[in-house]
Amino acid sequence: MLQLGTKVVIVADHFEQNLPVGDYGYIIAYDRNADNVFDYVLRVPKANRNFLVPDEDVELEEVLIQEEIDRIEREALIDYALATHNEQLFNRIMKGEVEEEEAETASTEPASPADFIRQINLKAWI
Repeated sequence: MLQLGTKVVIVADHFEQNLPVGDYGYIIAYDRNADNVFDYVLRVPKANRNFLVPDEDVELEEVLIQEEIDRIEREALIDYALATHNEQLFNRIMKGEVEEEEAETASTEPASPADFIRQINLKAWI
């Protein structure tokens, strides 16, 4: 449940009640009626109206901004991988593959202190 007074964005209109999709609103009340599918009463200042909305139709503004940031970051990495002909980076982004070295280090048991220092020195030398 979202807190009262939370700024949310209307992302869908599942029940086709002419919600202003894309506009923001504020949660002003919870709909506690067990026979009702709506979760919140939403005040939309631009429309100067209150709407009953289910939880699926609204999303926090911060969540939407973070999703957009992640999408832009991913697209920028794909463009960079294509521009530099970096096949490994491209495959890792597109398929979510884990590099072999990362997979090996994640699955191995903790090494002795001497082995750990040797690995650090080897990576520092390279």
